[in-house]
Amino acid sequence: MRFTFYNLFLLATVSAVIASPFPLDERTKRPTTYMPRPYTNTTAPKLPRAIYFLTNDAAGNSIVALDVGPDGFLSDGSITPTGGKGASAIDGATNQPSGPDALFSQSALKVEGNTMVAVNPGSNTVTMLTISAADPTKLTMIGQPVDTMGEFPNTAAISPKNNMACVGNTGARAGIACFSMDAQTGLEPLMRSQIAFPIHQTTPPVGPGNTVSQVLFNADETMLITPVKGDPAQNNTGFLSLLPVHDGCPAKRDTRSSPAGTAVLFGTALVPGTTDRIFATDAAFGAAVISTVTTPPAVVRKTTIAGQMATCWVAISPLTQTAFVTDVLVDRLVEIDPASGDVLQSTDVDDGHSGLLDILAGGKMVYVLRPGNGTTKATIAVLDVSARPAKLVQTFEPKGGMKSSQGLTAAM
Repeated sequence: MRFTFYNLFLLATVSAVIASPFPLDERTKRPTTYMPRPYTNTTAPKLPRAIYFLTNDAAGNSIVALDVGPDGFLSDGSITPTGGKGASAIDGATNQPSGPDALFSQSALKVEGNTMVAVNPGSNTVTMLTISAADPTKLTMIGQPVDTMGEFPNTAAISPKNNMACVGNTGARAGIACFSMDAQTGLEPLMRSQIAFPIHQTTPPVGPGNTVSQVLFNADETMLITPVKGDPAQNNTGFLSLLPVHDGCPAKRDTRSSPAGTAVLFGTALVPGTTDRIFATDAAFGAAVISTVTTPPAVVRKTTIAGQMATCWVAISPLTQTAFVTDVLVDRLVEIDPASGDVLQSTDVDDGHSGLLDILAGGKMVYVLRPGNGTTKATIAVLDVSARPAKLVQTFEPKGGMKSSQGLTAAM
């Protein structure tokens, strides 16, 4: 049924894609076996020390920590309660709890250094934890979970420079809220109230359209970037929110615009070697590179992925400096050059488990969360992207994984 819902996105945006001002070759990129990469890091980047995801369990949210071996392979580590509750959004096609893709977001769990923040959508709170330097699977909660000033928080970001964490809420009270971080006491609000988004949602939200997708800081941590999905089936345009940050304090107002040629902006990542560009997936067609310093923000590269159904999550590999994107409905990993917009390779991930969701990259590996559908078990696919094409080297079944799980992140 999710197939039907996302097809509405695709049908509603066909005319917009055809009428796009971009040259034809920018709108019809087709995956090939592989194309030469423009760059490969000659110094092998570090592997993650550990990787993490949220159970997002309505009975009690927890963080699953997995140990990463020297070969990049995974093994079980620990499960730590967040002190809050998980929740699943509502699938607009079935009116049932969504899963996989329970939160319609990227970065439900975020790590910077030894600090972690986790959203609790079922209790409208966010939790701060520290990661042990000696054992990265050992997590300690700092203070208590804090109210997010909205409903159904589904994404988080950390700014070490500003000693700040921000969250996106996507329920009936949708918007963004920011907090100071204290190593002893935890999170403290930096706002009297959140900056509200008038997306007219419910709690839990009905989607995936018309929901907050992600919060992230730009390269110099002077701006919080928040893509909000539109819903083409309802003629509802999504937007990109930019919130300035000065001297550790968020501005009172954000600016919002809808970059031409986009419709359902989802996962984002900073483009390597730039200070002003983000790589963003769009569930309606594939991906785009957006400049955030133009007024308004503008698409500078646009890639339509042939055969895609709902391209949603993205990670930039430190080895290749290229973007890897996943699709909840198509079992393949697609690599894109952010500089040119070219699709470099498309790798089928056929290991008997369906759906590719949250993704992270570290060392020569890419890790992809596959929560399963309640019948099949949750797994994490580990792919070696130094190989051409990328090679599936491990399918790991972690303890604690479930259909509602989301938020893959890592301690480096």
